[in-house]
This record gives sequence, structure tokens and C-alpha cells, in this order.
Amino acid sequence: MRTTQQTAHTLVAEARLRGLTAMAAIQPPAAGPRGPAGPPPSFGAPYVEDQAEEEPSIVAMKDEVRRRVRERLAATTPPLDPGTPGLRVLIVLGVIAAVVAGIFAWRSRPVAEPIAPPMPASFASAVATPSPTSSVVVYVTGKVRKPGVLTLATGSRVADALKAAGGVRRGAEPGAVNLARRLVDGEQIVVGEPAPPGHVGGEAAPQAGGLVNLNLATAEQLNSLPGVGEVLAQRITEFREAHGGFQSVEQLREVAGIGEKKFAEIKDKATV
Repeated sequence: MRTTQQTAHTLVAEARLRGLTAMAAIQPPAAGPRGPAGPPPSFGAPYVEDQAEEEPSIVAMKDEVRRRVRERLAATTPPLDPGTPGLRVLIVLGVIAAVVAGIFAWRSRPVAEPIAPPMPASFASAVATPSPTSSVVVYVTGKVRKPGVLTLATGSRVADALKAAGGVRRGAEPGAVNLARRLVDGEQIVVGEPAPPGHVGGEAAPQAGGLVNLNLATAEQLNSLPGVGEVLAQRITEFREAHGGFQSVEQLREVAGIGEKKFAEIKDKATV
């Protein structure tokens, strides 16, 4: 009985001895002896303990482990390759995104709003006063080839009206008609015949009732208006020729030398 117990203790001891031997075989060698102690560190300096350098075998073992880990990761991780179909899809999506971004940027761009130009100060007066016409209408009658109503350019003369009416008939004479006079819109020109009442030698005369027609009166007849002398009568005649006649009596205000006071004296004595 005692022999059996001694045998069991012997087996346990041998097993423990083998385990310690195996642990000693895989442990790294102990660090070498420390060198002589140096001077003590100064106050406040960090304390650094000398570390023994690792054995070359341990460094090689670590490098081998890192290499095997990298190889294992490379073998188990699939490469990121979308392939040809996936690459085409990515290109199409990129083009669509670029188009959408361009459309959005185009629609969101600032647009300048047009500003209406300010109305000129003379607009009201321009509306109230008719603009001069670019033509005049006259009635040519008497001994002409084609009597009738004619439309001529502004600034035309009596000679132009007779030419437009086909000229004077054979054997007839213009008589007292002034061929060099500028035409006035609405006038009547009588050639080779006695002038009708209100006309003398083809020239305009004051109308019945004592009113002077601003478009037909001569300078002498305009001189008969109150407050109008030779100089002002000449200005009225020049204004009439330059603008193709008067559209209204109120246009006398545009003649130089006629103010509100003088216009008040003339307006009841003139007509168009």
C-alpha cells in the first residue's frame, strides 16, 4: 500500500518537472546583467528604466507573423473591381448628375428685370400738339390738264402742284398765280380763271367774319392781326412753311415772339 502511494507521488513529480522544463524552453532568455547605476536623476526629470534589446529570433518571429497575417487578409478580401457593366453604370449616373446640376444652375441664375424708361417731360405737350405732317393736300382747278385734289410733299411749291396736275392747258397762262410760293395744306389754286370769292390772284385772303386763316393768309394779311407786325407776320409764315401749316390756333404759342398775352389778343381773330 505504501509502495503504491510512493509510486503515485513519483509520477506527479515527474509530470510537474516536465511542464517546468517545457515552459523554460519557450521563454525568452533573461535580460543580461544591468550596468553600473548612473547618477540619480535631477529633481522633476522623468524616470526611464533601461530596457533590454529583443533577441533577433524574436524580431524575426514577429515579422513572420505580420507577413502571414497580411497574406491571409489579402487572400480572404475580394478586390474592389466594379467590372465593365458596373463601370458603364457609374459613367451613365455621372452624366445624368452633371446634366441635372447644369439645368438647376441655369434656372437659378439671376435675371435682370427691364426698367421702363422715364416718360419725358415734353410727352404731354407732344400728345396735345399734333406733329407736323410730311405732306400737304391742295386743290388745283382752272385751266390745267388734270384738275383735282393733289397730295404733295411738305415744302413743295405752286409750280410742283401745277406739274402734278398735268400742267397748264395749251394757250392758257398761269395769270397772277405765284409759281414760287410754298404750298399750304388745304389751299385752293385757281389757274387762268377769275379767283373765287376769298381769293385774289391765287393768294389766300381773310375769311368771312373777319377771321384770318393762318394757313392761307399772306404776310400782309397776318399783319392785320392785333399785336402782329411785319417781323412777327414773317415768323408766322416761316413757321407755317416749316411745319406744313397750322393744325390749330393754339400752335401760335410755338412761334417765337408770341406769349400768352399776345396769344389772347390773336386767338379770337384767327382760324385754321
